[in-house]
Amino acid sequence: MTLPISDQIVLVTGAGRGLGAAIAKAFAREGAHVIVNYRKSQAQAERLAEELGDRARAMQADVRNLSALHTLAKDLEGSAPTTIVHNALADYSFNGDGRETIFSLQANALHAQLETAVAGALNLMQVFGPSMQAEGFGRVVTIGSNLVQNPVVPYHDYTAAKSALLALTRTAAAELGPHGVTVNMVSGGLLRVTDASAATPDEVFDYIAANTPLRSVTTPDELADAVLFFASPWARAITGQNLIVDGGLVFG
Repeated sequence: MTLPISDQIVLVTGAGRGLGAAIAKAFAREGAHVIVNYRKSQAQAERLAEELGDRARAMQADVRNLSALHTLAKDLEGSAPTTIVHNALADYSFNGDGRETIFSLQANALHAQLETAVAGALNLMQVFGPSMQAEGFGRVVTIGSNLVQNPVVPYHDYTAAKSALLALTRTAAAELGPHGVTVNMVSGGLLRVTDASAATPDEVFDYIAANTPLRSVTTPDELADAVLFFASPWARAITGQNLIVDGGLVFG
């Protein structure tokens, strides 16, 4: 079973701003019904949903809170998402000069990243997976990072969480595949620009651009288009995969 994007109900977590907003806009552009999920960016999420029109709505829920997601599912009343894009990110700033080293990193910082990235993905699949299985169709796309393959800047907590999320993406793909649900990951590099990358010096962006075959830094809009692929009928035979979208900085 496949569904065109225009017939899908797409829940994008962390969609009030940054990459999440770009992903929501991309799905709306293709005619999907979009649920703009947010944790605390209410004003931005509501403004985006208004911009996207009648086929979009802003809805609050913290992906770390299983009961909050059950409440969200109840509020949707028969309009359960066919597609989930897990983009939500624990508060983070990509600033190499200000990062925690392996000697200063506290375990609670690692736990915070894992709670949103990994436990959040698990919560989403536990709440919305059963309806996908019942319909025989579902698309789950997680957002990863090319730092897992190439930790050029050692953001230990963030990268460890994304690595664990990749593992969960693959094990979930193995379990949900027989029920018509695919689970894939799209991994970006440093994006130009989001709130999380706003603290990154321009010379870092310039260095990355100079070392990619495309001689450019990936934008949120470019990564969002790759997310569309995994939700589209063109990707119906693909699951458990990690697509790296970074202008060719990392191969494989």
